Amino acid sequence: MHGPASHGWLLVALCAATGAYCLLRMRSRVEEQRRAAGGEALMGFGMAAMAVPAVVFTPPSWAWPAYAAVFGAAALHALWSARAGAHHLHHLVGASAMAYMAVAMAASPGHQSGHGGSGVPLVTGALLLYFMGYVLLSGVRLVPVAADGGGVGWGDRPELARACRLTMGIAMVAMLLTL
Repeated sequence: MHGPASHGWLLVALCAATGAYCLLRMRSRVEEQRRAAGGEALMGFGMAAMAVPAVVFTPPSWAWPAYAAVFGAAALHALWSARAGAHHLHHLVGASAMAYMAVAMAASPGHQSGHGGSGVPLVTGALLLYFMGYVLLSGVRLVPVAADGGGVGWGDRPELARACRLTMGIAMVAMLLTL
C-alpha cells in the first residue's frame, strides 16, 4: 500500500497478529466462532500481505489479480453464508473491499494513485464511511464486555474476538485512506 513504511509495518504486525489469533479461535468449541474465525483469519493475513510497504517489496504483476480472485471468492462465500446471519454481511463487505483494493492496485502501475483525478472515488468513500462506522460501533460494543476468564479457552474469549474485529476495521480504514 502507499504511505510511510513505518505505518505499513504497523499494519502488517497488527493484521498478522489478528490473523494468528483468528487461527487460534478456529479451535473453539463453539461452532459459530470457528466458522467466523476462518474468514477473519483470511482477512487478517490478506491485509497483512497487502500492507507490506512497497519500498520493501513490490509484488509481481500477477499478485494483485490473484488477491482480487481470492477475496472475490471469499466475498461469494460470505454472500452464500449471509443466509445464516448478519455478521456474514460484514464479511461480504470486507472481502469485497479487499478485492476492490487489489483491483485498484493492479490498475495503478508504479503505485501511482489508482483513481486518476483529484478527490476520493465513490466506492472508496462509501467503504471508508462503512468501516469508520463499523470501527465506532465495534469500539462501543467492546467497552461493556466483562471477561471472567474462568475456564474459558483463548479461542472462546468474545472480548478478544471483538478486539480483533476492531483492529481489522481500523486497519481497513487505514488501507483505504492510502489507496
